[in-house]
Amino acid sequence: MARSTLEQWRMFKAVAEHGGFHQAAEVVYKSQSTVHHAVHKLEQTLDVQLFQVEGRKTTLTAAGEQLLRRINFLLAEADRMENVALNLKAGVESKLSIAVDEAFPRDILYQTLAAVSAEYPLIRIELLETILSGANELLSQGKAEIAVSPFTLPDNLNEDLCQIEFIAVAGPQHPLTQPRRELALEELKQCRQIVLRDSAQHQKKDVGWLGSEQRWTVSHVATSIELLRKNLGFAWLPKHAVQPFLDNGELLPLQLPRGSSRTFTFYLNFNDADTLGPVARSFLGHLRYLSND
Repeated sequence: MARSTLEQWRMFKAVAEHGGFHQAAEVVYKSQSTVHHAVHKLEQTLDVQLFQVEGRKTTLTAAGEQLLRRINFLLAEADRMENVALNLKAGVESKLSIAVDEAFPRDILYQTLAAVSAEYPLIRIELLETILSGANELLSQGKAEIAVSPFTLPDNLNEDLCQIEFIAVAGPQHPLTQPRRELALEELKQCRQIVLRDSAQHQKKDVGWLGSEQRWTVSHVATSIELLRKNLGFAWLPKHAVQPFLDNGELLPLQLPRGSSRTFTFYLNFNDADTLGPVARSFLGHLRYLSND
């Protein structure tokens, strides 16, 4: 039988992550003496030193670092168990938070949300619009129950949702489209490229060709399209997003010897199916159906 408790491990983790007993006490809403006693009791029980204190600095020992990696999984599992119990008790969740990459087709997303709301009219849906690795970061932080992302979820089973084509485009008066011709790589390097900023706060990623000497970075697909329509640069953007502007001539596809089009797989990510309530499951079902329609 375990001689340590989850509460002791939670306090140990708080001290490790926040750099001291005083800081941890503020996070867990306990007195500093309570936190210190819990960690000291844990060290006595395990007969191992978890922290070393040098002046005002509290750092993990080698043993503490190894145990922290293991306890993160245990505490996450405990939280999932509590969430499962809450869902079983409540029956239907009152809110669903979904992180969706901006490159994912809006029509599919909106049809999915409409179908879910028709089934559960009282549900509050929070739509978190992200770029690149932002959706998975929100999922890992517990700020979203579901993520639609162009990246797989590490250490998890990942579900392919659909493939999205990105094409190189610019405005009709941009030097790269005047006159219409096949472009050389050097011509691209000399022009301004509009790129999308990763909305993640940590472990940001760059995707695709970023070879231009000039670059403007923006936070939304709509901003990128507006800049292109004003002939202020070129970019690779989702074909479904720029198709209306291709149809009316406000944007033109670039003629490249290779690489003018690229395809990315988008994934449907969530941490634990057992923690998802009926509203989340309804969203998953409709999104799967519409993405493969």
